[in-house]
Amino acid sequence: MNQDLIVSRSVDINATSSKVWETLTKPEIIKEYLYGTETITDWKPGSEIIFQGEYENQIYRDKGIIQQNILHELLSYSYWSGFSGLEDKPENYSLVTYGLLKKSNTVTTFTWTQKGFASEDGHKHSESGMEAFLNQIKEIAER
Repeated sequence: MNQDLIVSRSVDINATSSKVWETLTKPEIIKEYLYGTETITDWKPGSEIIFQGEYENQIYRDKGIIQQNILHELLSYSYWSGFSGLEDKPENYSLVTYGLLKKSNTVTTFTWTQKGFASEDGHKHSESGMEAFLNQIKEIAER
């Protein structure tokens, strides 16, 4: 896992921080922007987080551990994906962080960061899809 490879992007969302938080943490909403992925967790630090489903006829079960949860401000978890091709062991986990910054009562800046990638290709793939991913979250949160 190359911890020097980082993708971090922000988007301003015309919604309250609590609405954006709900979009990021409610499993039935996550399913909308993560291609039908089922998310299982209680969001408590130290608890497991599981992302499971089927993608291109392949069943997956990605996972991690919740690291931090500061309501409406910050959420982070370690993350391992079977698609990485790496063994499921601690040094092969990346760190995903959601940061929310309240700009006004109706505008929230959402920053998504992933630190650590199995390869340059994985990093480039994540970087290239990030804008569309954030815009999907923005669209859902603004409904």
